[in-house]
Amino acid sequence: MGGYFGAVTKKDAMSDVFFGTDYHSHLGTRRGGIAAYDKEIGLQREIHNIANAPFRTKFEHIFEDMRGTSALGCISDYEPQPLLIRSKLGTYALCFVGAINNADALIDEYLSGGGHFDAMTGGHVNSIELIAALINQKDNFVEGIRFAQSVIDGSASILILKNDGNIIAARDRLGRLPILIGRSDDGYCVSFESFAYQKLGYQDEKELGPAEIVEISTDACRQLAPPGKEMRICSFLWSYYGYPTSTYEGVNVEVMRYRNGEIMARHDREVGNAEDVDYVGGVPDSGTPHAIGYANESHTPFARAFIKYTPTWARSFTPLNQAARAKVAKMKQIPVNELIGGKNLLFVDDSIVRGTQLKETVDFLYDNGAKAVHMRSACPPIMYCCKYLNFSRAGNDMELIARRIVMELEGEEGFSHLEEYSDGSTERGKALRRTISERFHFASLEFQSLEGIVKAIGLDPCKLCTYCWSGKE
Repeated sequence: MGGYFGAVTKKDAMSDVFFGTDYHSHLGTRRGGIAAYDKEIGLQREIHNIANAPFRTKFEHIFEDMRGTSALGCISDYEPQPLLIRSKLGTYALCFVGAINNADALIDEYLSGGGHFDAMTGGHVNSIELIAALINQKDNFVEGIRFAQSVIDGSASILILKNDGNIIAARDRLGRLPILIGRSDDGYCVSFESFAYQKLGYQDEKELGPAEIVEISTDACRQLAPPGKEMRICSFLWSYYGYPTSTYEGVNVEVMRYRNGEIMARHDREVGNAEDVDYVGGVPDSGTPHAIGYANESHTPFARAFIKYTPTWARSFTPLNQAARAKVAKMKQIPVNELIGGKNLLFVDDSIVRGTQLKETVDFLYDNGAKAVHMRSACPPIMYCCKYLNFSRAGNDMELIARRIVMELEGEEGFSHLEEYSDGSTERGKALRRTISERFHFASLEFQSLEGIVKAIGLDPCKLCTYCWSGKE
């Protein structure tokens, strides 16, 4: 995944962009970058590896190294960005968040002849260079962005810092990710997360619609292309990777998660599941608000049966290899023995993808004396790897625990019945839950239904992307 923040102001923009970009650190763990524009020195750019250090520690010197009244920053899990591009449309900085599934075909068609653009970076062609080449096929930025988004199989939300200091922001063609505009007395900003600019003194100006393109300057937010009618915003924004204090399409993340937990608790009550639970808790931190909603609705005490020690290892996935990640995850978990020993515990996870760390957590709880561990997933079984945003660390469908269990139970024939396996009321659905429970030593397992999570979000179902659960685009 990734996140972005940009600002065009009447004063130096570096402080706002530094802190605004840092507020997107939960969306990416590998690289961070900032580009700035100053009338005297022009465009500047700096990129750092942030795999083992927070964004802010790698960029805290930025105030001495760069300056500008406009700037944009990006957190990324993939290519280094923003890049400085020199083309027939001028020199500009470009960053994007999304996924390009047909990169090879696009390169063959639009780059094989050479000479289309000159990207000021070394090495191989990456997604940002490819997007720049596609934009450069047309005579202006708006036509170029529209063209790029039309030929990309996947998604692309794009920010461009021009050499006049203005920023162009273009939301993906189907609005799979948000782009929000903030306004202050000194100018305008663009952000993935709404709270990022609110904390910096900006007020809500607007949220771009799908495919909408705007240009921000110190004095205005000017629409360059109107929004489209069709939207498929990612549902996982609310269930997992969106920040709790943010609001997308008018729906706050934290509030949605409370509703989601309440819906799961009502379902358990209706079918008589897990009636003897002593405490409800959340795993990991993003599972906590779902668990609070569950606890409030079920009138079961919420408790933190273990606490994560995060001062030195804020992210369990920071190390580059799986063995080290697993070791760090284990070392972080500190039990509260009084809340574990002899207790029936129910935990709500934001999602169950591969299940590796979840099994280690459950084993840890039993090792510390838990009587039973019930598990709830705040979303339906993940049956398909995301092909639009690359937010899941699973590389292919068979890395997904639900897919692997279906394969074990029924072979490839089972893939014709994934909708049944997702539904906990069917025989196939019960078999999936029973098998995972046996594998991970859950006393019981249930997933939120597709209808339940859509209800918790509260938007029209046709506006939501649920591909990772349903396989439907």
